[in-house]
Amino acid sequence: MEHTHQINTKILVEKKGILLSPTKNPFESNGVLNPGIFQEGEDVHIFYRAVEDGNFSTIGYAKTNEYLDLIERKTSPLITREFDYEKHGVEDARIVKIEDTFYLTYTAYDGVNAMGALATSKDMIHFEKKGIITPPLNYKEYKFHLEHCNQGRLNPKYFHYYNLFAEIGMVEEEHRLLRDKDIVLFPRKINNKFIMLHRIWPGIQIVQFENWKDLTKSFWEDHIKNLTNHILLDPFYDFEVNYLGAGCPPIETEDGWLMIYHGVCETNIGKTYHTAAALLDINDPKKVIGRLPYPLFSPSMEWELKGVVNHVVFPTGTALFDDDLHIYYGAADKHTAVAKVSLQELLNELKKQTKNENT
Repeated sequence: MEHTHQINTKILVEKKGILLSPTKNPFESNGVLNPGIFQEGEDVHIFYRAVEDGNFSTIGYAKTNEYLDLIERKTSPLITREFDYEKHGVEDARIVKIEDTFYLTYTAYDGVNAMGALATSKDMIHFEKKGIITPPLNYKEYKFHLEHCNQGRLNPKYFHYYNLFAEIGMVEEEHRLLRDKDIVLFPRKINNKFIMLHRIWPGIQIVQFENWKDLTKSFWEDHIKNLTNHILLDPFYDFEVNYLGAGCPPIETEDGWLMIYHGVCETNIGKTYHTAAALLDINDPKKVIGRLPYPLFSPSMEWELKGVVNHVVFPTGTALFDDDLHIYYGAADKHTAVAKVSLQELLNELKKQTKNENT
């Protein structure tokens, strides 16, 4: 593996290099990326997006250890496309264990709609799909409810992205549903409620609920009518000016919930995806304690700059070994790579960054 150091203003990030790459197996010949990570002691379970010809995706499985040795890698998908709502792709898994159940959230892609979906498991081997869990609203319905929102507090980019879709004729299609990706669960309940992050362009929203059956159409309609109450982070700094998305399941620390996310900016060479970090209140994660005003790390290596989609680092999971925080990410939509950072150093820096009123 190739090693390099990237020094930010304060934080040393060691890029450990590529962990997994495409193979000759047809199901993963075009890309191996954006992995859900579950750490079990020394073992790191990796649920990666495997891309075959035609941009069809399934979830593959591998296992490594602290030293990034490959212990196991399945030669066929662990989770396949089964239903119409995911007939083009089962993508970008994130996984947590809450009580005795593993919850794997992913993007279900049917060739038109990209929406959040859920599968559960007791053993990380057999998964039962629960279906779509994000708003079952088309764009006209979305706009109707968004117009009821507090316009004085709402970032105008929420309408900007709607208007972009309108310009290319997408919002007229009744069956084109609201794009909602990057579905990430907190690894435990807070006040007996599940806490979930999701992404309606351009920000990251937070939602709380007691039971999965609560996520009805009317629940989501009310959520959007009051969207300003649910926005956790909106674009603020230059490196994330286009849009954000939740990345890794938040990490519980003594200082708060550490949240690793991605931010996107448009440059003269196209969009660039950066890895970013924020710190949330441990008891009320809607409160942002700190937020790095610069990327934690950015595309700099050849395998991050050139791939299926260029200039992408896309964090989706972590593992912690003493103070070494391993961040697993998709590199240029082709490989899975790992970066290492000191957890304490990162927390210390986040605590210095006071929350801006506009975040």
